[in-house]
Amino acid sequence: MNRPWFPGDPRSVGDDPDYRFTLANERTFLAWIRTALALAAGGLGAVTILNDFPGEEVLGIGLLTLSVLTAWTSYRRWALNERAMRLDEPLPPSRLPLLMAIGVALVALTAAVLFVVDVS
Repeated sequence: MNRPWFPGDPRSVGDDPDYRFTLANERTFLAWIRTALALAAGGLGAVTILNDFPGEEVLGIGLLTLSVLTAWTSYRRWALNERAMRLDEPLPPSRLPLLMAIGVALVALTAAVLFVVDVS
């Protein structure tokens, strides 16, 4: 199956699924968008508030990058799930939870290392 990087509007294919599934898919998308907004706020906060903390730019840019990736992949996930439901196909696998787990772990590890370096 060809899965584009940035799929178009999935509502142009197949049949309308049960509206409850569409709304559940949309709620999941919105939850990921809230996560992306929180990451962006954390990244901007790290850059602007942690002025005397060495490496605040690295931490902030890491959070902002994770925010962009989360927003982009959450739309992709929503569109591919919506398309699959409309075509009565199995839902495609998602790498978004793995991306988030690795990204948050890297940000936390970076913050811990920067904190230890600052304390020393």
